[in-house]
Amino acid sequence: MTDDPTRRVRDAAEARGLDIEIRDSPRAGSLEEAAAQRGITPADIVKTLVVKGKGDRYYFALVPGDRAISWAKLRTAVGANKLRLPEPELALEATGYERGTIVPLGSTHDWPVYADERIRGKRISMGAGAHDYALYVEADALLDAYDATVADITDPIDGIRGVLPKE
Repeated sequence: MTDDPTRRVRDAAEARGLDIEIRDSPRAGSLEEAAAQRGITPADIVKTLVVKGKGDRYYFALVPGDRAISWAKLRTAVGANKLRLPEPELALEATGYERGTIVPLGSTHDWPVYADERIRGKRISMGAGAHDYALYVEADALLDAYDATVADITDPIDGIRGVLPKE
């Protein structure tokens, strides 16, 4: 038995035929610091947010680090009147991951994935299912593996009230 906290992510990637890399990633004080530590731009760090819909419905929203969810755009893409960020305990129950570590790979439920169109064609970094780790993957391969809906679901952070969950 292994003590690898990222095992679920690795197993899910293998099952979906995804080539991923998981690296140690010390906690950073800001998005810019995290990007510098990883040698990438803030836009290439993708936040996976679990979003609660009606009843027991949840969705994954993949958001570039330098952008924030546009609730109006996401509601249109999902076809829902109400969406919100769930409380931390509901996010954990819905995904099996704590906030700041959430990723579709290895989630306890295969919720529909909605991704901002700006991540297409990039190698991205995102949560790896455990604190102090980062996952790297080709965005297009991830989106294809999850049959993600790709749309404009974000707004620039500057000049708006952004949604940046605490890591």
